[in-house]
Amino acid sequence: MAEKTEQNQKKKVSRTAVKKVKDKWKAKQWYTVRAPPMYNAVAIAETLADETDKLIGRVAEATLQDLTGDFSKMHIKVSFKVAAVRGNECATKFAGHELTSDYIRRLTRRKHSKIDAVVDVTTKDGFQFRVKPMAVTERRAQHTQEQEIRRLAVTILQGAAAEREHAAFIRDVVNGELGQVIFREARKVYPLKRVEIRKSEVTGEPQAYFETVDLFAAPPQPEPAPEAAAPAEAPPAEGEAVEPAPAAEEEQL
Repeated sequence: MAEKTEQNQKKKVSRTAVKKVKDKWKAKQWYTVRAPPMYNAVAIAETLADETDKLIGRVAEATLQDLTGDFSKMHIKVSFKVAAVRGNECATKFAGHELTSDYIRRLTRRKHSKIDAVVDVTTKDGFQFRVKPMAVTERRAQHTQEQEIRRLAVTILQGAAAEREHAAFIRDVVNGELGQVIFREARKVYPLKRVEIRKSEVTGEPQAYFETVDLFAAPPQPEPAPEAAAPAEAPPAEGEAVEPAPAAEEEQL
């Protein structure tokens, strides 16, 4: 009899444990994770949580193609970190970006030099980033040439960050604008095949910024282009006959 009572008690404990697990899942809700306003606050993921505090700090990834619709940017992965929750919506902030490994492998071939660098920069509004540019040469480069290309990349990235606020710096890094600037300058040292910013990450941010900014604000709308004014008629040249304007037709009685 004692053995049967022990078995019954174990069964009761296991059943209550199962009920508790089911109750935890029932308590969870779906939340929509949205990109920052700089990427039009598009929905990038959905996640489950039973408490909103557990959502803060979660990381969601999306390709730049998902954010902009540009098919040529599918090799760029962008990471966003949840920073605020309102209702069933999660607002995020930029955490970093990275090129896919297969894209990097396609760029690097035999008899080419791959020049990597790690650059720590600070933007105009106090955000700190670690940026990792990559240059691929047309042929094997010498050590001194690699050093000069690496020095140019560091100088250009640090100067660009000091002149830009964090949103503009992120856009130029992720879209490849700063990679093109490095390419144009570094190819004067040695022929280059490609320059890419293969990875970036946020290493520091001013807390005062997020105390004043609304992460749920609507994305900025582009200003409409001004209407083109009608071209003014040129005045008649000196001595040129001027045709009289046609007279209005008289009303018939």
